[in-house]
Amino acid sequence: MYDIEGVILAGGRASRMGGNDKGLVLLNGKPLYQYVQEALTPQVTRLSINANRNISMYQRSGLSVFPDVLNDYPGPLAGMLSGLQQSHHEWVMFAPCDVPFIPTDIVHHLWTYKADKKAAYIFDGNRAHPTIALLHRSLISPLMNYLERGERKLMIFLEQCEAQRVTYPKEECFINFNTYEECLRCEQKLKEQK
Repeated sequence: MYDIEGVILAGGRASRMGGNDKGLVLLNGKPLYQYVQEALTPQVTRLSINANRNISMYQRSGLSVFPDVLNDYPGPLAGMLSGLQQSHHEWVMFAPCDVPFIPTDIVHHLWTYKADKKAAYIFDGNRAHPTIALLHRSLISPLMNYLERGERKLMIFLEQCEAQRVTYPKEECFINFNTYEECLRCEQKLKEQK
């Protein structure tokens, strides 16, 4: 497999979490981003975190942490642009900080089924997960142009660059947390499963 760099996207406003930093919200006593870090570390050559606040807390992970190159939290595409720009490799795997059960073979899966495309994203059989994506550095220029036009929609950008939709039919692996209540419900469920 090719050398692939990984980036955890933790740069959002998290407005549905009351503005609290989603990646640092605890699930069973561990910050959400650490679940993603543990899943991705063995799958990539180098892993870093895109964050716009609490940078020193993310740096405790031992990973490199970098902010968006664009101001005012313009969404996940800004984190992706920054990730591609600072990458040491041709390919970058992106995953959001709030998907704690991300599969331990997700990078290999995207790489295997991306065909000859410069971008690929996950589809769980029911819905798309465009922030779980593999992008090539050649997309820096089109992505920058897209954002400079004021565009923000990730799915539209992926469609414009003819990204490959890669099916990974396990919805439970891609549960993401937008509210504290969702975290608490998940904690309860995990306790019941023990």
